[in-house]
Amino acid sequence: MANGPRDLFQKCREYRDSADARAQGFYPYFRSIEEPHGNYVICDGERKIMIGSNNYLGLAQDPRVVEAACDATRRYGAGCTGSRLLNGTIKLHVELEEAIADFLGCEDAILFSTGFFANQGALIALTEEGDSILCDRENHASIIDGCQFAPAKLIPFRHNSATSLENRLKRLPEESGRLVILDGVFSMSGDIANLPEIIPVSKRHGAFVYVDEAHSLGVLGRQGRGTVDHFGVQDQVDITMGTFSKSLGSMGGFIAGNGQMVEYLKHRARCLIFTAALAPAVVGGVKKALELMQEEEWRIEQLWRNTRKMHEGFKRIGFNIGETKTPIVPILIGSEAKAFIFTQRLFEEGIFATPAIYPAVRYGEAIVRTSFMATHTDEDLDRVLEIFEKLARELGTFDDPAYANPGRRKNVFDFRLPDAVATDAVRENGGEYSQNGSGLCASVSR
Repeated sequence: MANGPRDLFQKCREYRDSADARAQGFYPYFRSIEEPHGNYVICDGERKIMIGSNNYLGLAQDPRVVEAACDATRRYGAGCTGSRLLNGTIKLHVELEEAIADFLGCEDAILFSTGFFANQGALIALTEEGDSILCDRENHASIIDGCQFAPAKLIPFRHNSATSLENRLKRLPEESGRLVILDGVFSMSGDIANLPEIIPVSKRHGAFVYVDEAHSLGVLGRQGRGTVDHFGVQDQVDITMGTFSKSLGSMGGFIAGNGQMVEYLKHRARCLIFTAALAPAVVGGVKKALELMQEEEWRIEQLWRNTRKMHEGFKRIGFNIGETKTPIVPILIGSEAKAFIFTQRLFEEGIFATPAIYPAVRYGEAIVRTSFMATHTDEDLDRVLEIFEKLARELGTFDDPAYANPGRRKNVFDFRLPDAVATDAVRENGGEYSQNGSGLCASVSR
């Protein structure tokens, strides 16, 4: 006999992962920043070197970008109070779209309120039932969610593997529309999409290619044009997506490509036509940041000097940084508990970074995800390396099974620590495990 409707909030009352982490003093999320200064921030009145930001070129706090945002606000007001389709389009939107299309060498571009919406809106609108989306297994959560909402069938392939992709393409029905989608730079590992091998395979099997340039815009290619430009394959990529929340220091996203495709999205992408347009301040600031990115090439050059320094420095200490080739540098810690403790100790030592744990990464291979900026000084970076080396010794990082005995993994997740905080024992703990915690950390880690 039914006991009445299910209580939707029961799971909320039972949820205690974040409270448990706070109680043990190592909750690493939603830290309040009082003052952002690019390469450092002020938290609780204390200065912290910021190595957890995607502000790769240091433009988010540039006075000229801020002033352009203020100018746009003074001219157009605080918001557009409507969707782009109806009353929300201002001249600045059109100018920025034209600037992006010209910068990328595309026919046209369309702005979305967020990068998440850009992926979701395009994937839902452009695919139909019976189509297939072939998705790299390490793609960003916004791509994964867009694929899941789209009417097409989601088919994952092994990370950066043209062979795995081809094996899946071969099995598709001949009449199936097919789209291959992947990040230009992968947000957790920092490695670069294998476009030179993946594109020929895609084209050989009649697939269109979609590249998400969120973490490569401003980092790779001429003047920061991204991975597609980096490999010189502009004429072979059908859809380019990008965001403004990384190198361009603001928020929002775009889709660029041929004019007919963009025109279709303008009238069919629900994430565009049923949400408010980007605020004037955002558009004005991004437009100025895009100009500065092209004019001040020293920013990208300095970003890569800092990147090489940190790659070499972390390897010298003995850290495993995976296959990264970019300013995203994942520092392997191992135990999920140790990653949380390591991050908290970093914060106490004046370093702002965040952990990424299962299922954002493999269980038992938790990382501290670091990312570096053009505005970091040598003094900043030397201090970061010094503190990482100190904590690795104090916490026994290199004794963790991820280093000492790599390859042994469990399919469980341990968000809570034992009361004794025995970090080495957490991997062997057979007690309670929280799947809610894994969902929390997956959402914030990627």
